[in-house]
Amino acid sequence: MSTYDDLRALFINCTLKRSPEPSNTQGLIDASAHIMAQNGVRVDRFRAIDYDIATGVYPDMTEHGWATDVWPELQSRVMDADILVLAGPIWLGDNSSVTKRVIERLYGNSGVLNAQGQYAYYGRVGGCLITGNEDGIKHCAMNILYSLQHLGYTIPPQADAGWIGEAGPGPSYLDPGSGGPDNDFTNRNTTFMTWNLLHLARMLKDNGGIPAYGNQRSAWDAGSRFDFENPEYR
Repeated sequence: MSTYDDLRALFINCTLKRSPEPSNTQGLIDASAHIMAQNGVRVDRFRAIDYDIATGVYPDMTEHGWATDVWPELQSRVMDADILVLAGPIWLGDNSSVTKRVIERLYGNSGVLNAQGQYAYYGRVGGCLITGNEDGIKHCAMNILYSLQHLGYTIPPQADAGWIGEAGPGPSYLDPGSGGPDNDFTNRNTTFMTWNLLHLARMLKDNGGIPAYGNQRSAWDAGSRFDFENPEYR
């Protein structure tokens, strides 16, 4: 069996609740993070809403009219992680405003290149966790996972998990009697997601990330075309 004690994982909780208010999303994060920690992964986590994160799509929004912006500090924690899991609640059938803001700020750094001339998020893996008491897990997961892969993250199979209670007002994941922490479907998917993230992160790290040929922005800008030929000009 592989070892994972050289890997780092970051869980960003996109709840709308500031600490120390209980977060149902945090309950599901803890289940996944526990598996990782049991296997030696160094796990980091934070609630995005606890920080003064400016709105925008640039690396540092203080350069674009904002008085303060702590995202550059948080971005360093993103870049330290081999595994990134975005987790958040469903509101009106969609991801929370905090989730969307985090994705936008991740996007702001997507143009940065790594040492091989690839986009900086290459060689990292991403997944997501969703909680709520209304429908929308798959819709929210599709948005997050598409966004992460578009930025350069590699997405393993079954890279999402979630829990929703009965449609309409009702108990949330951690509420007494909700059945959330004991739900076999959610527990299975959370476990599979966690291990798929670990396996893929292990494979990428052992092989130096994604091979660079054919996807180096720096080489493309310098004139390389990696066998591309536009049929229109044949």
